[in-house]
Amino acid sequence: MSKKIAILATDGFEESELKSPKEHLEKEGWTAHVVSLKPGKIKSWSGADWSNEYDVDKTLDQVSASEYDALVLPGGTINPDKLRIEESALSFVNEFFDAGKPVAAICHGPWTLINAGVVKGREMTSYKSIKQDLINAGANWVDKEVVVDQGLVTSRNPDDLPAFNRKMIEELKEGIHA
Repeated sequence: MSKKIAILATDGFEESELKSPKEHLEKEGWTAHVVSLKPGKIKSWSGADWSNEYDVDKTLDQVSASEYDALVLPGGTINPDKLRIEESALSFVNEFFDAGKPVAAICHGPWTLINAGVVKGREMTSYKSIKQDLINAGANWVDKEVVVDQGLVTSRNPDDLPAFNRKMIEELKEGIHA
């Protein structure tokens, strides 16, 4: 069955955390759109410096969560810090949660989820530096390579991508979570 997934990112995303999930989704025969704040290209971060640019397929003002089966939020420190203050990004995230659709966030990606107000009562993980932010927002933070809570998939860092990608695919195959 064909699926369409939105990968929400902007400049400063961790390159591997967008590239690897996108490749895994496409390997399933699914469509993965890079959705961003502006058209054109967005620049990735890798290691300790800027890296490759990636094409933006759609901008937030062109899309609705109703067009997609799931949402992926890559990390990096710059990317989610920009997204979490954008009302259009927070509304887009909320649409996925309201519809019970799978959402996958890795590393610093959960920062956006905190500002969207969707982490309270959820079991989650993240990069260790935002552990306290998640706890303060009401999440039950655990130190595991991947955590799944009612269709919400979270992981800590790029080392966890194999487990993150597996669980993300699994949750997408399950579909809507009540």
